[in-house]
Amino acid sequence: MFGDTFYEIAAILGLATVLGVMGQKLRQPLIIMFLASGILAGPAGLGIIQSYDQIDLLAKVGIAVLLFIVGLKLDLHLIRTTGPVALATGLGQIIFTSVVGFALSLALGITPMNAAYVAVALTFSSTIIIVKLLSDKNEIDSLHGQIAIGFLIVQDIAAILALVALTTLGSQIEGQHSPALDSILIVVKGVGMLVGVAFLMRYVLPKIVARLAHSQEILALFAISWAVFLGAAGDYLGFSKEVGAFLAGVSLANTGYRDRISARLTGLRDFLLLFFFIDLGARLDWSTVSAQLGSALVLSVFVLIGNPIIVMIIMGAMGYRRRTSFKAGLMVAQISEFSLIVAALGLTLGHITPETMGLITLVGVATICISTYMILYSEPLYRFLSSWLTIFERKQPYRETEANLLQDMPVVDVILIGLGNYGSGLFNFLLTRNKTILGVDFDPAALDKWRSCGQSVLYGDIADPEIYSQLPLNRARWVVSTVRSEGLNRDLLEHLKRRAFKGKTAIAATSERESQSYAKMGVHIVFRPFRDAAEQAADSLTHAMDVLPESIDWPIAFRQVRIKPDAVFAGQTIRTIPIRAATGCSILAITRAGRVHHDPAPDFQVYPDDRLLLVGSPDDLRQAEELLGQLQTSHDFDGDDAFTIDEIEVAEDSENAGKTLAELRFHQAYSATVVGIRRGDKQITAPNPQEKLMGGDLLVVMGASKAIKAIREQAPL
Repeated sequence: MFGDTFYEIAAILGLATVLGVMGQKLRQPLIIMFLASGILAGPAGLGIIQSYDQIDLLAKVGIAVLLFIVGLKLDLHLIRTTGPVALATGLGQIIFTSVVGFALSLALGITPMNAAYVAVALTFSSTIIIVKLLSDKNEIDSLHGQIAIGFLIVQDIAAILALVALTTLGSQIEGQHSPALDSILIVVKGVGMLVGVAFLMRYVLPKIVARLAHSQEILALFAISWAVFLGAAGDYLGFSKEVGAFLAGVSLANTGYRDRISARLTGLRDFLLLFFFIDLGARLDWSTVSAQLGSALVLSVFVLIGNPIIVMIIMGAMGYRRRTSFKAGLMVAQISEFSLIVAALGLTLGHITPETMGLITLVGVATICISTYMILYSEPLYRFLSSWLTIFERKQPYRETEANLLQDMPVVDVILIGLGNYGSGLFNFLLTRNKTILGVDFDPAALDKWRSCGQSVLYGDIADPEIYSQLPLNRARWVVSTVRSEGLNRDLLEHLKRRAFKGKTAIAATSERESQSYAKMGVHIVFRPFRDAAEQAADSLTHAMDVLPESIDWPIAFRQVRIKPDAVFAGQTIRTIPIRAATGCSILAITRAGRVHHDPAPDFQVYPDDRLLLVGSPDDLRQAEELLGQLQTSHDFDGDDAFTIDEIEVAEDSENAGKTLAELRFHQAYSATVVGIRRGDKQITAPNPQEKLMGGDLLVVMGASKAIKAIREQAPL
């Protein structure tokens, strides 16, 4: 039955799917499951695979597409932005691993040529696996994530150079000319190929890609054709198909369409790579693999422990904290698909034996499996090892602390954790209200943006217990988190409680369940960004549907504007708001507490949180929004009519003790409202009128400043 290639591939894909689902449950990368599929489908397993030539062809196309996407995503700017650490750790780890790996291989009785391939294979880490794991953990923009991606790019470049060197060596061995002449020919061909590709990059490819970009399908087809064509050209000139495909990716990397092309081809890459790893697994000679288990164990331990240690040593010497260097170091605790590609090339060229190929594959399987769990559980692993990792950290880890030197901030209104889109918007609006803010994030790019604006920011990850010792909690009035992780926000609240934080907290929730959970934990304000934005959008759309006739296409627009609590026009009548005279816009309706007031009269008073539906031209509406968005300056709130909240004590021997709020007619007597009572450790929120006061109670009173001041002069009551 399996003599038919189509039947074989159908069976292989079914087997790979089943194993892929199992791997997903075990949180293992698909690479391992693909190898397992090849082993099971090969002669050592079910014996499904018979059409090796067809599968080998698909495998070669898959490698070409992989190298094309690597070239397409080659971001040298990232190496520059992560600074010397990417180059230092990337090159340092490559040199250390290759030298020590070569020595270990010789000590294990491997011949020099085979040992050289083993050493090279041990140096590369999997960019695909690391980026996927970082993305799953939401750490792609963290400092250790950016550093890791930076030195992985350095490794990718080194891998390409290794492929060039190996194919050059292979052509010299097979050539009929002298080694010197062969080397000169390779250099001439290489320079000629680079010049040709550079010319096409500069003058031809951008125009072609821009013309084809109107069709996603044609653009993807062109990208694949270009990758395969340059791969064939590289092979014809004496390089490898992989080098040619890599150059094809680099040539399109600056066109502006690389992300679109990459997104289109990622699925195809994963599908075709399946056949490379299946082919590799099927060709493993298990009669020789058993003899390699001891050597594989030694080399795997070296990769799992030695590679992270060298990264931690380099980063520690450069002034990074041990947590950052530990998490970055874990990213090199495995060998990559590049390692297997280099080994497969060496086997094809006759440089290494099948036994060495099996050894490298065993090390790959072991290190990828184990390092995946090390990365996924890096935080608990760090906490367990933290005290022993101090040897990798300077007494003053200046690389991170120099960015943490805060400006002179005697009082911090808000410690804002999370500077993403929502957090940055909140930062901006708080600045317009003259608040003193300390921003906290683990994305170096976000910190640089705010630092360049003269704002105080701190590099920090709230999952790191050490960050809390750097926060000025004793000088902060509020701690606000816009981080979209319930687990991290719970940790934040726990750490604030342990450090006896006396200020207030506000947290952004992503669901009603989260919102209720935070409220039970004592969070003072819970934001609902998605719900609030969706509600406002629904209100705007509903008003526009109600007001704008479907049969008339007016050259006007609608906009809904919310009156902020501290807006200049809050509390004023429509008559006193110069919106028509200043902007030419009209107020069609006002929404308050779910009720819509259409065509409000001139004496209609506008309150905070009212939503005004405006009509006018787009330019006029922008002016109207700016007008209504004007805020009162801080001294506008200092008068007797300013709104305030305070605590008033009830004396132990007070004649009011034992009386209810209703009996005291508190609101009528004091022109203020009791919104809460603190009675020892007990807190009574929204007390009812029949609540009896007791001596020693602290009343949380809300009202105008002059009313609160009058009550304060009588305190204790």
